[in-house]
Amino acid sequence: MPKYLVEASYTVEGLRGLAKDKASGRRKAVSQSFQALGGKVEAMYYVFGERDAIVIGDLPDNVTAAGLAMAVAASGLVNIKTTPLLTVEEVDQALKKKVSYKAPGKGR
Repeated sequence: MPKYLVEASYTVEGLRGLAKDKASGRRKAVSQSFQALGGKVEAMYYVFGERDAIVIGDLPDNVTAAGLAMAVAASGLVNIKTTPLLTVEEVDQALKKKVSYKAPGKGR
């Protein structure tokens, strides 16, 4: 199952909700959302910096991941960035692909 990195930043109102629900409550809610879509949360962390939380989890496909991201963003309480993750083996497979590509400004 594809794996995703979800980075979240709370709005001011979202932070108020976090204070009310507690971090453990948000972890439960996030896990339930993934499970309802046929996926699972591998890890969830709160972080310092540009983002407030990160989630690493599995979802069935990109369409499902996009649906989750849009639903979270539509709440207006969380800004979200979702990144598909590739395994080392998948990158090795990608490196074996024969690709015909002409770089900008290079000859034919």
